[in-house]
Amino acid sequence: MTANIIYERIKEQADKQNLSLRQLSIKSGFKSPSAISRYKQGVTPTDTAVKAIAGALGVSVDYLLGNTDEMHSNKKDDKKVADLKEIMKEFEIVQFDGKTIPEEDLPVIERIIKGLIDDQY
Repeated sequence: MTANIIYERIKEQADKQNLSLRQLSIKSGFKSPSAISRYKQGVTPTDTAVKAIAGALGVSVDYLLGNTDEMHSNKKDDKKVADLKEIMKEFEIVQFDGKTIPEEDLPVIERIIKGLIDDQY
């Protein structure tokens, strides 16, 4: 990874999104608004910084690093599968949006989901 490749890709994407490097630094959560400009002088960004910039620009880290010309990773291949019924059995406490679902409500939720699934077939 060279700082020049990273800088060029960051600059190119920022320009496409009408963002100055200063604005992008702020959007990426950096304390210094001139953080990204230092990459032009050869300062190598940390992994955390590259991830933050990639997130702010909506591109993959691999794209910024020059590992690929694809701006977006193929998330379809990375899908994880979780069976809600198994999760409800495995965990003593189940939450939604940070709030605990009362244990007596779990069978009701299960019946609702079964009804939704049965209606589809």
